[in-house]
Amino acid sequence: MSVETTRGNVVCDLDGVVYLPGAGIAGAGQALTEIAARGYRIVFATNNSSRHPRDVAARIREATGFAADPGQVVTSAHAAATLAGPGDAPAFVLGESGLTEMLEEHGIAVTGDPGAARSVFVGLDRTLTYERLRGAAAAVLGGARLIATNDDATLPTAEGPWPGAGSMVAAVERASGRRAEIAGKPHPAMRAAVAARLGAGPTWMVGDRPETDIAFGAAAGWTTVLVLSGITPAGGDRPIDPAPDHLVPSIADVPALLS
Repeated sequence: MSVETTRGNVVCDLDGVVYLPGAGIAGAGQALTEIAARGYRIVFATNNSSRHPRDVAARIREATGFAADPGQVVTSAHAAATLAGPGDAPAFVLGESGLTEMLEEHGIAVTGDPGAARSVFVGLDRTLTYERLRGAAAAVLGGARLIATNDDATLPTAEGPWPGAGSMVAAVERASGRRAEIAGKPHPAMRAAVAARLGAGPTWMVGDRPETDIAFGAAAGWTTVLVLSGITPAGGDRPIDPAPDHLVPSIADVPALLS
């Protein structure tokens, strides 16, 4: 980043906060630019495991115009990879390139053979087939360790919620009778990965999902901000649990909170 951090950190979710598939959230680029200009270190923490951090940073730049750097991005694929050890290789993957690349960067070889797999990693997989789902379940039934990038049931889109990684995790759990270890927000593996990127000063967590983003920030003792541009609808009639410290329409309103 071009601005020296002096005031603290802003940890920001992406899907439903900075962008939706096909477009950035209105005002997101300007808000991020202003937050950085005020001296806050920005870390993007996403449960979406489908893209490598370099591709996530490119997506942020494309969608918002904000000059994001891959070093600012922590994905749940990274958090999941930190849970693995040498005994977990090779891994059978239900997921996209972001998860596969991250495992390989952490020294975990990937296999397409369920019978050879020592672990199964499950993330968002928009090309999921029954054959690969069957392979994942068979590997777990055969004793492979089951690790999930996250258990978000849905993914926010402009058309409404789509099935998220948690839906795929649930299918493997149901078929194998085993519960997955979860890496992403609000779990400790993701918290440790994000904490390693933070500078001095207070930290703010900006997200659109109470049970992941707000719970994640609250567990770390950070100030939490829930935006209504993603999975949590404006005017909802259900209590928000856990309750955020601040509730705003979108990330465009966050700079005013930091004043």
